Amino acid sequence: MGEPPRPPLPPFTAETAAQKVRMAEDAWNGRDPEKVALAYSPDSRWRNRAEFLQGRAEIAAFLTRKWARELEYRLIKELWAFTANRIAVRFAYEWRDDSGHWFRSYGNENWEFDALGYMRLRIASINDLPIAESDRLFHWPLGRRPDDHPGLSELGL
Repeated sequence: MGEPPRPPLPPFTAETAAQKVRMAEDAWNGRDPEKVALAYSPDSRWRNRAEFLQGRAEIAAFLTRKWARELEYRLIKELWAFTANRIAVRFAYEWRDDSGHWFRSYGNENWEFDALGYMRLRIASINDLPIAESDRLFHWPLGRRPDDHPGLSELGL
């Protein structure tokens, strides 16, 4: 049996594209590599910085390594643009390393979805900025960003 649909499905509207972005943000903030990988098609292709991945197993392994290294991870994504089956996102996340140094990572992602709503292509460009702990802006408890927490635009990022 094939994969079940993963709504919202393309073609996207402004509302459904924003919903897809928030669903991705929520999943990534949950930091469960196996669960996050299920949002991608079985043969999904990624470019994340200079790393190239294909398939859910590679995606889950990458996310496992990422979240073992990027501690206290908190992410905000924002819809930038969309077409029928593509979404462009900008994002920022804050994290610390195991030495207690804090960073804010900024980036852009280009997503392409199949007809069932699975992401089949993800291209991400990311830059890391060292920050002082006192400069952190993302202070919610680990997990989903509360609905009343400001987004990127409201934070001036």
